[in-house]
Amino acid sequence: MKRIITIIIASVSVSISAQTDSVAVGELQEVVINGEKPQLRSAAGVMTVDLPSIVSDKPVTNILEALAYLPGVATIDGHLAIAGASSTTVIINGEERQMSAEQIYRLLAAMPVGRLKSVEVMHAAPARYHVRGGVINVVLKTPSVLDGLQGQVTLEGTQEYYASFGGALSAAYASGGWTFDLDWNPVSSRSWGAQDDLSRHRLADGLHVIEQHDRQSGRALTNVIYASAGYKIGEKHTIGASYSGQIKTDARSDNYSTGTFGSYLNTGRYLGPQGLHSIDLTYKAPFGLSLAAGYLGYREERQQRMVSIADDEVEVSSDNLQRINRWRASIDMEHSVGRLTVGYGASYRLGRDRSVMLYKVPDNPGFVNTLNEHTAEAYLSASASFPWGLSVQGSIGEELYRMGGHNHWIFQPSLGLTFYRSARHIFQASLTTDRDYPSYWTLHEGTGYLSPYSEIRGTPDLLPSTKYSANVAYIWKQKYVAQLFVNVTDDYSVQLPFQDPGELKLIFQELNFDFNRKYGFNIVAPFNIADRLDMRFTSQGYYNRVKASDFHGLSFDRRKFVIYGSLQSSLRIIGGLSLSLDVAAISPSLQGIADLSALWRVDAGAKWTFGRDNACELTLKASDIFNRWSPTMRIDRCGQDYRMQIFDMSRAWKLAFAWRFHGFKPKDRDLDTSRFGTSSN
Repeated sequence: MKRIITIIIASVSVSISAQTDSVAVGELQEVVINGEKPQLRSAAGVMTVDLPSIVSDKPVTNILEALAYLPGVATIDGHLAIAGASSTTVIINGEERQMSAEQIYRLLAAMPVGRLKSVEVMHAAPARYHVRGGVINVVLKTPSVLDGLQGQVTLEGTQEYYASFGGALSAAYASGGWTFDLDWNPVSSRSWGAQDDLSRHRLADGLHVIEQHDRQSGRALTNVIYASAGYKIGEKHTIGASYSGQIKTDARSDNYSTGTFGSYLNTGRYLGPQGLHSIDLTYKAPFGLSLAAGYLGYREERQQRMVSIADDEVEVSSDNLQRINRWRASIDMEHSVGRLTVGYGASYRLGRDRSVMLYKVPDNPGFVNTLNEHTAEAYLSASASFPWGLSVQGSIGEELYRMGGHNHWIFQPSLGLTFYRSARHIFQASLTTDRDYPSYWTLHEGTGYLSPYSEIRGTPDLLPSTKYSANVAYIWKQKYVAQLFVNVTDDYSVQLPFQDPGELKLIFQELNFDFNRKYGFNIVAPFNIADRLDMRFTSQGYYNRVKASDFHGLSFDRRKFVIYGSLQSSLRIIGGLSLSLDVAAISPSLQGIADLSALWRVDAGAKWTFGRDNACELTLKASDIFNRWSPTMRIDRCGQDYRMQIFDMSRAWKLAFAWRFHGFKPKDRDLDTSRFGTSSN
């Protein structure tokens, strides 16, 4: 099983990117006005970004790739993060979905950029979204009857260590009061990774030096499907239904390990399709009422087998099964009272996890367990805008989380302010509270074997983390941004290795720490040169403190200052051709008791738009050209001495071709009767 070290970094601040257009006014050839075309609107703590304009010349083919260019948002370790936000949730069209972040990302990777209308960035999400912390709301275009059938077909290939191939079909259509959307993204992928471990493990009988070298590979055929239908009743009432599915077949992983304990092959094979299916229903009334309901089902059945290569002896043989069913329902209401908008609502979620871990070898009892999870929430919100430039939205809420017979209450205040007196000066401030829940599998008391030396243990008593975030931002000329932020996470948790002092075992386990605190700043500056070269420089620094009173009986209180910087640039060339070059780096950072090395990367790309109505796009992108975005982790304190160096193939070359089509438009079936009839009026 591959171990992934998650780098926890806040990203850059929310800003805008501006584009300079030359506009000739009247017939005076001597008068030319160079105007700034802002790509951001701000109100009540919500920044609406015209992302399609920003990525029009970038080497992107889908919405997920486009979000990496979103001003104020960075992609670290495959996850999107808003600067200064305690957490970041991605939603689509303002609707909560039951999928995980990875599943949402996979869905957005199936949607072409042409489907994107705009993106809303919020440090403090409005309560009606039923999510907390920072939110990226992806707003899709609504199909119009006049557009007819429209869509995009994409074919792409990616070369990392192995080659992967995929495609995408996206289509939208409207007829009468109906709208329809369809996205399908099949991908046949192969992966490769490498990892070297050096453990200086001290026991009562002395020091043991253990070396291990892992080489991992995997493959899968993944199909992502999204389909939705909406209907307007009398142009006032709106109902909608959507289906999201992710089906993975022909999936397996292999880890070849050599070292002190010998050579082993650890294989994970799926015994059937790994499937996730989600259905969401919505209803919106013209008097402010919104109703939503949803269901999610997930199934995974995997078999693990670890064999000693020297004597073909089976060391581990187990069957793992997980079935999850989740239901949700919510009701929201808004009223307008003068310039004040008052809202209130409630939601309820029920999750049921049935998980099994059964061992044939070794003598391990495993588990057969069912977890029931209940989450209930109620809130009261208010928002208002004043003619002298201030807009504000805030809410108070209470959430009850019940798991394993234990109740966890949390008070959730939220506040967002924007002072927008003129386009030259914008001030923003936000305050929010959020919760982060552990994965279902972690909450089971099971043990998984990575090698004869390393194992993963569950944590049944793991608590959800509580996050508090506050930030203040100043935006000058709708371009340059300076921000200060504070993030505090109580009961912070992360999976880290630990050398057991009683036996020769390396234990990976997720545990709660006392807290994780970050105090930082962000600076963002976009530039445009000769209406050809766009550049955006981002700099972030934060002071990080992590404290744990009981980490396997050890305690630590660590502090470190971290710097992150990036420069994104694109050059427009004649003939629909554009080039891009992006660089990013981060200084050494912390992850609990562990130290993570500095990282840097260089990305480059080219995009060519051609054909009738620019309907074709050819994109070539090279990611992490020098393959330097994989960390080295070192633990050297509290009697622990361990080093993990990751050599994952993060360098990738991607070639994609996209074709946008407009199939047919509805015909005008009305007959011309203007010259007929017995009336003259």
